[in-house]
Amino acid sequence: MANASIRKEFFKSLTHDNQIIKLFDLMPGIAFYVKDMDGRFVALSQKTCEYCGVAQEADALGKTDYDFFPSSNADSYRADDFSVMESGQPILNRIETEPQQAGSGRLVVTTKIPLRNEEGKVIGIVGFSRHVDRLSGRAGTADDFAKTIDYLKKKFNEHLSTSELAEMAGMSISQFERRFRRAFSSSPRQYLLRLRIDAASRLLTFTARPIAQISKECGFHDHAHFTRSFKKMMNMTPLNFRKRQKGE
Repeated sequence: MANASIRKEFFKSLTHDNQIIKLFDLMPGIAFYVKDMDGRFVALSQKTCEYCGVAQEADALGKTDYDFFPSSNADSYRADDFSVMESGQPILNRIETEPQQAGSGRLVVTTKIPLRNEEGKVIGIVGFSRHVDRLSGRAGTADDFAKTIDYLKKKFNEHLSTSELAEMAGMSISQFERRFRRAFSSSPRQYLLRLRIDAASRLLTFTARPIAQISKECGFHDHAHFTRSFKKMMNMTPLNFRKRQKGE
C-alpha cells in the first residue's frame, strides 16, 4: 500500500501539460491516442496526426475518426471503441491493415484499453498501434500478407479455403501456412475464427438480433458450432456474453 501511495502522490504532483503523452512523439513508430466516450480525440501522438493527415495535435483535438477517414473505416474504428468502452474489455495486439489515410497497405498491431476515472467508471479509451515487425533474416514478411488480411476482414463470413488464400499470396499451401504462422503466431484458420468471434461480439453487444442469426451472419456452420467456438475463445456462451454486456 505504501508503494501505491507513493505512486499516487507522484502523479498528482505532475503538471497537466501532457508530459507523459509527449513521450510517444519520441517513438516515431508508435501511433498513440486517447478518445472520450463520444469518440473525440483528446490526445494524439505525432504518428497518429500523420494518419489523420494533420500537421499538429491541435488540428485533431475534439474531432472524430469521421473527420479524417472514409465512413466504412470510421464505422469499424467506432464499433471497436464502443465495444471496449461498453464491455470494459480491451482489444489486445490485433493485427489489421494500417489506417487508409496512410495508403501504404502495411499491417499494424493495434491495442485499445478502457480508461477509468477514480470511481472506476469508463470515461474513454487509450489506443496505440505499431507496424508489424518484419521477419529478419527469413523469407517473407508480415507485410506480404497485407492483401490477404484485408481480404479476410472483408470476407470473413464467407467460406474461405486455405488454397484460395495461398493463391492470393502467391505461395503454395504449405508455404503459406508456415509463413502465416511465423508472422502472426496463429494459423490462417485461427485468425479467421478470431475475426468471426470479434464480429459476433459486436453484434451481440449492439444489436438485438437472434443469436442463431448472428451465428449465420458471422460465417459459422450452425448454432452449436458457433457456441462452442465462442465459449472456447471468450470463456462464456454467446447468451451469457450478451447478458453481461447489457448488465443483466
